[in-house]
Amino acid sequence: NDTIIVFDRIREGIKGSKENQLDKIIDESVTQTLSRTTLTSLTTFFVVLTLYLFGGEIISGFSFTFLVGVVVGTYSSIFVATPILNYTNVNQKTILKEDTENN
Repeated sequence: NDTIIVFDRIREGIKGSKENQLDKIIDESVTQTLSRTTLTSLTTFFVVLTLYLFGGEIISGFSFTFLVGVVVGTYSSIFVATPILNYTNVNQKTILKEDTENN
């Protein structure tokens, strides 16, 4: 879900920007969503950590898997998904064209 929010912010940044530098728009979008992503992930992490520590043997496997998933998901939203977008050489016109076709 965080990746979707970051990409949506990138799309909004492209619509409102007059610059043609996608990497700057991506950096600004990640910076704008970073605090929200971090707080959401930390809140989820601490709740699941509590389940892992005090939930007992039955739920420990599930909660450990969930802990790993929260860490990997947060990392991939910030450090994997947006660089892949930048490296694919997608230009702003393509993103805006897909946006108008979907609406």
